[in-house]
Amino acid sequence: MAESRGDHDDAPSTRQIHHGYVPPAGFASVAPAMHRASTVLFKDVAAMRASSWLDKDTYTYGLHGTPTSFTLEARLATLEGGTHAMLVPSGLAAIALVDQSLLSSGDTVLIPSNAYFPNRSLATHELARWGIAHRFYDPMDVESLRAALGPDVALVWIEPPGSVTLEFPDLRALVRTVRAHAPRAVVALDNTWGSGIAFDAFDLDPGTSPPLAVDLTIHALTKYPSGGADVMMGSVVMRSQALHDQLALTHCRLGLGVGPNDVELVLRGLQTVALRYAAQDASARRIARWALGRKEFARVLHPATPGSPGHEHWAAQCRAAAGLATLAFDPAIAPERVDRFVDDLRLFGIGWSWAGPMSLAVPYRPDSGRVGAFAGTLVRLSIGLEDADDLIRDLEQALEKLAA
Repeated sequence: MAESRGDHDDAPSTRQIHHGYVPPAGFASVAPAMHRASTVLFKDVAAMRASSWLDKDTYTYGLHGTPTSFTLEARLATLEGGTHAMLVPSGLAAIALVDQSLLSSGDTVLIPSNAYFPNRSLATHELARWGIAHRFYDPMDVESLRAALGPDVALVWIEPPGSVTLEFPDLRALVRTVRAHAPRAVVALDNTWGSGIAFDAFDLDPGTSPPLAVDLTIHALTKYPSGGADVMMGSVVMRSQALHDQLALTHCRLGLGVGPNDVELVLRGLQTVALRYAAQDASARRIARWALGRKEFARVLHPATPGSPGHEHWAAQCRAAAGLATLAFDPAIAPERVDRFVDDLRLFGIGWSWAGPMSLAVPYRPDSGRVGAFAGTLVRLSIGLEDADDLIRDLEQALEKLAA
């Protein structure tokens, strides 16, 4: 066992800090090792000066990565079909990183009208103040996207399916339209719902050469990769080295670090992501089929359910459907009564997010944005890991109270 690198006459505190013990090599376990660091030590000055934090074969500073965070990045890239990944504190931070890195004053960003609301809010506030314009397009109408494209467009967001309304667009047609009419624009896809499992964002039409692909994906790791409803984190994945380096420079300048304990939790969750995704997908489909037979619902919005907007696009593109389903209540049922229905649920928590172990329910009133296109109040269900029969019974008892 190695002793201190200092002198034996050094004080106890000095001997502790400079202790020379190094564990023997060869230890292996299922769980990746946990490495916490702000300072990273170099063997000499030459090594320090030769290092580059863009090179992930070396280490420079804890903010720019440790073996633990590099492991998560590599596994996420594999999950989504990319070659490069970087971690940020949340899914929204991933969207903001992409916007800030790729957009300049005078540029325009295109956003689906049914996208995650904070993405739209970021464009209408901060980006607008910085001289960056935005236009919304109807993702279910390819002509709407084509009409919105122009030489000023530098970034196009795609989000399958739409947040809350769960409309599934024709991904292939959207990407081909951007490539044909705005070849300089970067195509960014919010892959939180798909999670690298439902479809391959970097090979949307297998067999075509070159592959039909988006340029990058963002992912709220808070959702399926974590799975525990206890971690905030996001990622950006891409295949282009040049695109990675451009985002990495912004990532560094903004100081977007993530905590190693959170990285460890996501690494642990990632090992079961496919199993949990499949289980929640199966339960959500069962609940959607049940809901189709209830008179209280005017529509059932779930991509794998026939009649849901874009179902045919989902069927042509996807192999899974995640655990979200939205119930569009009969417009004759007042929004206040729908709120009470949600309050009466016993097993569904009331709260934001999804993909955790507990099922959640959130009502959305038809008073603004894309939600307003649906006449009745919408209730988005996030199906957790409870037994599907128990969840259906819970929904039924709340509907009985609604009828009373």
